[in-house]
Amino acid sequence: MKRNIVIAVVTAAALVGGGTATALAVSGDDDDASTSVTRTDDDRDDRDDDRSDDDGDDRSDDDGDRAAAPGDVTAADAIAAALKHTPGTAVSAELDDAAWEVDVLGKGDTWHSVRIDPDTGKVLGSSEDDEDDAAEVRAALKGASVTAEEAAKAAAAKGTVVSVDLDDDGDDRGWQAETRASGGDERDWDVALTTASVTADRDDD
Repeated sequence: MKRNIVIAVVTAAALVGGGTATALAVSGDDDDASTSVTRTDDDRDDRDDDRSDDDGDDRSDDDGDRAAAPGDVTAADAIAAALKHTPGTAVSAELDDAAWEVDVLGKGDTWHSVRIDPDTGKVLGSSEDDEDDAAEVRAALKGASVTAEEAAKAAAAKGTVVSVDLDDDGDDRGWQAETRASGGDERDWDVALTTASVTADRDDD
């Protein structure tokens, strides 16, 4: 007598925890015990949910907050580090893209842009460029006794300096600094080229 192989698919009549349970029974002859395997979709869904929760947005939020905040290296520190790497005259320093970018006027008309890590003070890189305003910058600094580094230190009394730049236009030549208060408010200041006196920028209303 031929042995019959019966494959029966039994669908559970009830949903277990919101998932579907499927039983697969395979039997040989009448004397063999049948074997059933039951798998619930809920187990797989729970694991997927756990992985989604573990991959939350906490890291991205922390990185965003960190990138927006100045590090331990001040503007004056960044200028000093840039000049040590690239001798010349520092003309500006700005905290940009989570790094200090310091512009240094070298020999002749050669400009150097030096990037400084705001946490360690190490040089991240530098590049050269030839600009046509070197003569104007040298003329504006003629007779000046206050450097960009000193201007940054003077302006630091007003808040955290996030940029310092040389204003070489008109009769009111001098250093311009931008500070950020602990609450996030930003202010502009003028720093005299000869006395390092700090006054509020008249255009910063």
